Amino acid sequence: MTAPLNPTQDPDYVPDPGRWRILGVLLVTVFMALVGVSIVNVVLPSIQTGLGASQSDIQWVLSGYALTFGIVLVAAGRAGDIFGRGPIFIAGLVIFTLSSIAAGLAPDAFTLNIARFIQGIGSGLLNPQAIGMIQQYFRDGERARAFGLMGTAIGVSVAIGPLLGGLLVQIFGVENGWRWTFLVNVPVGVLALVLAFLWFPKPMLNGSPPARAAPVEVADPESIPLGPSWLPFAKTRHPGYQPRDLDPVGAFLLGLAVLMVLLPFVESRGSAWTWAMLPAGLAVLALWAWWEHRYKLRGRSPMVDLDLFRSAGFTNGTIISGLYMLGMTSVWVLVALYVQNGLGRTALEAGLVSLPAAIMAALGSHWSGGKVMEYGRRVVIWGILCALFGLGSSVLVIHWQTAFGLNFWWLLFTLSFVGTAQGLVISPNQTLTLADVPLDYAGSAGGVQQTGQRIGTSVGIAMMMAIAFATLAHTDWQTAITAGFGAIACVVLVALGVAVKDHRRRLVEVAGTA
Repeated sequence: MTAPLNPTQDPDYVPDPGRWRILGVLLVTVFMALVGVSIVNVVLPSIQTGLGASQSDIQWVLSGYALTFGIVLVAAGRAGDIFGRGPIFIAGLVIFTLSSIAAGLAPDAFTLNIARFIQGIGSGLLNPQAIGMIQQYFRDGERARAFGLMGTAIGVSVAIGPLLGGLLVQIFGVENGWRWTFLVNVPVGVLALVLAFLWFPKPMLNGSPPARAAPVEVADPESIPLGPSWLPFAKTRHPGYQPRDLDPVGAFLLGLAVLMVLLPFVESRGSAWTWAMLPAGLAVLALWAWWEHRYKLRGRSPMVDLDLFRSAGFTNGTIISGLYMLGMTSVWVLVALYVQNGLGRTALEAGLVSLPAAIMAALGSHWSGGKVMEYGRRVVIWGILCALFGLGSSVLVIHWQTAFGLNFWWLLFTLSFVGTAQGLVISPNQTLTLADVPLDYAGSAGGVQQTGQRIGTSVGIAMMMAIAFATLAHTDWQTAITAGFGAIACVVLVALGVAVKDHRRRLVEVAGTA
């Protein structure tokens, strides 16, 4: 067993008595936002029927949200670090709620897609603040439990979204049922907004720095460590210091790079010029890194201090999350296609297949939140092994169904291991990855990690779908799913290698300090 994880300590930290109420607001909002994502996937045919939308319009209902969400993540996290996470969170909540109304009342596909673009911006503002506030208000075991509760909310939202979407379409009809999948966000958003104004500390609402210990007068500020030794700025700030530098050029360059990298993958019918944006986007990303480095040399505070990546824990954790999302996000798309197109089952049955997995994801997140401080990276390794077992056993069920007449509902059992993996990987990895990040960079660091996840998700879905459909063109659905799951397993194996490497590094560090 590894020694308990020891995150960065702030000697002036005093627990906020309202921190659990603050977490409640965060969980309600994240739950709403993620239900809004998962619910749309099952009502796309209803949208197409109700608005007479083209296939391209439907594609952009998903793509527009994904693009704007990914573009604003890091900049939104940095804005929260500087101006206070509460105001940015509330702004995102207002934007998300109002755009949900606009989407639900949209008279045509163009208006709906504009609303979805704006909804993605709102969600992009919300998510980094939630991570930053958990970093800010919780420490050690409490922080791990808070991330575990967030993982539980994610698991439940994934389970409820598709079922709620199907139910609303059934109640209100194919023509208008899709509208209620957006409008159900409104009462939840209003409730979360009221609670935020009631429970968030007031300094967070007027733009002043987040609640922290009062400044301490010291003769030598260099003697006060507020962060790990690998960060040059960790020993140059007293506890009351708050940077006021948004770095707009850095924000623009990174947003442009993310847009150029994501667009070829989210636009499934992209032309040759669209794919030419991919290498150009990588070039812009290199330009952004150069700018951030030069910006810091000029004595300014960059949007993302690249020295964050000198932390092996942060770098390895970001790689693990990106690889995991690159692979595992595609599982549910492939399963839905197989159940409906391969087996001729209904959309409701396709949603029910994933229900036990979502429940196990919620339970796994709750359990791992209390254990990650004790077992460290081992929890993530166990989760990845569960994912590999779930993939392999699901392939066996699919083939035995054809060979021996095995009931396809055995997928309920095998895919539950995939859900368990989600609970053991995502939230614990987030806790470990951000453990040593100073509070001044908690939001932007969380945004960096989530941007990696967003890129991994978009690239992974495009890759795995291409592999599955290329196989399907020459064989059958069973072989196509096997090829897709095999490719996913290869990516997840790489993530496992990084996790094992990071675990061994931590063991060496513990042995060195013993």
